[in-house]
Amino acid sequence: MKTGRIVVVTGAAGGMGKLFVARFLANDDTVIASDTSEEALQKLQAELGHERLHVKRGDISDERDTQALADLAQEAGGRVDVLVNAAGWFPIQPFEEVTADDFRKVVDINLTGTFLVIKAIYPLMKNGWGRIINFGSGSTFVGVATQAHYVAAKAGVTGLTRSIARALGGENITVNVITPGLTVTPVVKRTFPSELLDASVKARAIQREEIAEDLVGAVFFLASPDADFISGQTINVDGGAFMI
Repeated sequence: MKTGRIVVVTGAAGGMGKLFVARFLANDDTVIASDTSEEALQKLQAELGHERLHVKRGDISDERDTQALADLAQEAGGRVDVLVNAAGWFPIQPFEEVTADDFRKVVDINLTGTFLVIKAIYPLMKNGWGRIINFGSGSTFVGVATQAHYVAAKAGVTGLTRSIARALGGENITVNVITPGLTVTPVVKRTFPSELLDASVKARAIQREEIAEDLVGAVFFLASPDADFISGQTINVDGGAFMI
């Protein structure tokens, strides 16, 4: 297993992101962790308590913040080997209530933000080896009536992933997208209707709730040399709800 990598994780203080951070730290990698909440990042740093963890508050839809994240990565490691774009925002909103501003904000965070982070970090990945792991959503396979903006943005992430995989493949940088099913993180538990959570369980071959821990293995695999010849792919992790 490759160790000593420089890893950037966005959405790092969330239910999924903090598990990714912990897994890379356990592998003797250095992690630059970004999130929108300074308080949550400080809590993450206190929980993990590691000298190889560097945190940076920022909004991935803001180009200045994504450049500041790249500057920290340059300062901390001089390069980036792995980028995990786990940041996202998934509001529930009836379609008839979605305004143009609502739509733009969700797209800016989920799609444009993914692009901006890659654009800022890519110049630090010119090492003849690199991994970019984006996060889409299993919702793009079926559509969700109350998340039209989110589903549209995540479908865009899949297209972006494929195009960037073509663009960067010659530099031995792989680019893939993970599409989780509805993952029961604390924020999902608080905000999603229970009937939606129940329906997602019944739709799966493996009939239980999906939790953040279910995604760690896929991320770590795509970041490893074992995935050297996998690029432009959609890795669906949803317990067998959609068999693509």
